[in-house]
Amino acid sequence: MVFRAKVDAFFVNFMLIVIIVIGLGSFFPFFMEEIRNEAAGVLVQVVIILTSIFLIVISFILWVAFSVRYVFYQDYLFIKGGPFRSRIPYENITKVSPTTKIFTGHRILSSRDAIEIFNKTTFMGSMKTSPSNRKEFISELKKRCPNIQIQE
Repeated sequence: MVFRAKVDAFFVNFMLIVIIVIGLGSFFPFFMEEIRNEAAGVLVQVVIILTSIFLIVISFILWVAFSVRYVFYQDYLFIKGGPFRSRIPYENITKVSPTTKIFTGHRILSSRDAIEIFNKTTFMGSMKTSPSNRKEFISELKKRCPNIQIQE
C-alpha cells in the first residue's frame, strides 16, 4: 500500500521563500558593478553558470520535497523522498504520536500535520512523516505492528 505525503500551504510558502532566497543568492553577482562592466562574453558565461546552478539546486530541493511516499511492504515500511530512503522493519516500530515539530529530528515530510514513528533503527530513534490519509496510514501500521503504542 502506498501513501503520498500531505502538502500544506505552510510548506508551499516555506518552499517559495527558500527558492527566493536561493535565487537572490545565485543572481546577486549580476548586480555588482564589476560584473556589469566585464566583456559580454564573460557575462554570458556567468549567466549560464549561475542559472544552471540555480536550476539544479532548485530542482533537487523540489524533487526531495514533493516526491515523498510511504510504502508498506511485507516486512518493512519504506519511506522515500527524492534520493533519501529509509526502511523501518515493522518489529522495530514501538510508538506513533502526532507532532508539529517538523524542523527538528529525522524527517521526510511536507506538512505540519505530521506523525512521529518511534523505532529502534533510524537515526535519532524516530522518523517524522506526514501521510495524506493519516487515519488509514495509522490503521495500516497497526495491522502490521500489533504491539505498537498509538497516541492520538
